[in-house]
Amino acid sequence: MSIPSNLPLSVLDLASVYSGMSTGEALRQTVQTAVRAEEFGYRRFWVAEHHGMQAVASSAPAVLIGAIAAATSTIRVGSGGVMLPNHSSLVIAEQFGTLVALHGDRVDLGLGRAPGTDQLTASVLRRNIDTETEADFPRQVMELLAWFGSIPPLGNGIGSRIVAMPGAGDTPQMWLLGSSGYSAKLAGSLGLPFAFAHHFAGGDNTPLAFDLYRRSFEASSVLAQPHSAVAVGALVGDDADDAARLAAPQGLFMIRLRNGRPTRIPTLAETERHPWTPAELAFVAERNAQQAVGDISHVADRITTIAEQTGADEVIVAPQSPDLENKIRTLEEIRSA
Repeated sequence: MSIPSNLPLSVLDLASVYSGMSTGEALRQTVQTAVRAEEFGYRRFWVAEHHGMQAVASSAPAVLIGAIAAATSTIRVGSGGVMLPNHSSLVIAEQFGTLVALHGDRVDLGLGRAPGTDQLTASVLRRNIDTETEADFPRQVMELLAWFGSIPPLGNGIGSRIVAMPGAGDTPQMWLLGSSGYSAKLAGSLGLPFAFAHHFAGGDNTPLAFDLYRRSFEASSVLAQPHSAVAVGALVGDDADDAARLAAPQGLFMIRLRNGRPTRIPTLAETERHPWTPAELAFVAERNAQQAVGDISHVADRITTIAEQTGADEVIVAPQSPDLENKIRTLEEIRSA
């Protein structure tokens, strides 16, 4: 099965730091990947906010997006996403307003609710110990809409007595990101595009989130009809065995992360020396089965199937490759499928 030609494909990159690599090299590879993704014809290139993780260098999305935007000219660039509770909504409005002012209408602002780190690091980021309430995140999203001028000013002076500059009128395309029904319902009720993180929260519940989004959708000044994307982990190998071998470093990294022993992404050689247990092998096999890992025919089939099952309007490819060469190969072959 080939990927439908009318299905937009985008890229999510985590600025992966592999064993033996500097963070500078990781960031430069992300910029290189964005340049190639533009050449291949991908619609968007997103980076995600994480903190305190040895394997992820994208702790400052706005800064990295600026470098990516400067190195490209047509592909949309943005966050997948900014973890809004870590920040003042005004700061994010100013940062992304600056990106729009510099690079025009090709900037996306994807917003997430999770901290993107552990609770201790989150408490340092937020400089307080207050417990987040259920209303905090929706209120911050509404503040952002007001800062950008997408909705009228709020009663507390946001967007009127206090103005984001840049920000007011320099409006990125806003998305809500999530891996649960909460985010899907909120995105629908606010009338915003919705992207679901199937690449790390994959399972049978993925289509249910999209159904909830569409049932909850209310037209807004931002969006008249529901619009959604699904992020899928992907890796293309010569055959199923080769793809499983190439995906093993990412699988081992995830196992270490789940066990509270995070590291940089191990090399293929390190992965091959690892004393795999049956439980670990089963975990990696199940994870790969939920994503798009295999030869190009299988990967294209999985991407198409997930898009059909969810009804997503776009697919965001999250490469699971062990190095830059295989990441570029995966993106090129998927785009040509």
